[in-house]
Amino acid sequence: MIQPQAIDPIPEETVRVARAAFPKGNLYITMRDEIGTLYKDQDFEALFSTLGQPAFSPWRLALVCVMQYIEDMTDRQAADAVRSRIDWKYALSLELTDPGFDFSVICEFRVRIIKGSAEQKLLDILLKQLKEKGIIKDKGKQRTDSTHDWQQFVT
Repeated sequence: MIQPQAIDPIPEETVRVARAAFPKGNLYITMRDEIGTLYKDQDFEALFSTLGQPAFSPWRLALVCVMQYIEDMTDRQAADAVRSRIDWKYALSLELTDPGFDFSVICEFRVRIIKGSAEQKLLDILLKQLKEKGIIKDKGKQRTDSTHDWQQFVT
């Protein structure tokens, strides 16, 4: 069951420790500071039943999947990163003492994404946020001379 909630601000202690550990920032701290949160629970409401136990926050699980992909991690490694890494806790608005979740939760969320045909939605939301902040631009014209370089590998 999903009960969409407002996204909590980053806990003060998490901010303090993250700023001390990463005075120049890092990818996830900068991402959170510049973009905010990429996803919100409502983006994934259709993937969850209205009955049963409350689910882990879908916006967090979606972001974990993105960070997991960036770092080429297994589900177990990603769950460990949620539990142990300051920069991940910062991006996910978690207290430093938050125990995280079992790695199987990531797999279950991914199954929901696939069964709900929401893979494209996950990417589209990310791309929209990045475009709005000017981090990436709309596709332009492709260079016409690039096919010549490619053909040497095809033949």
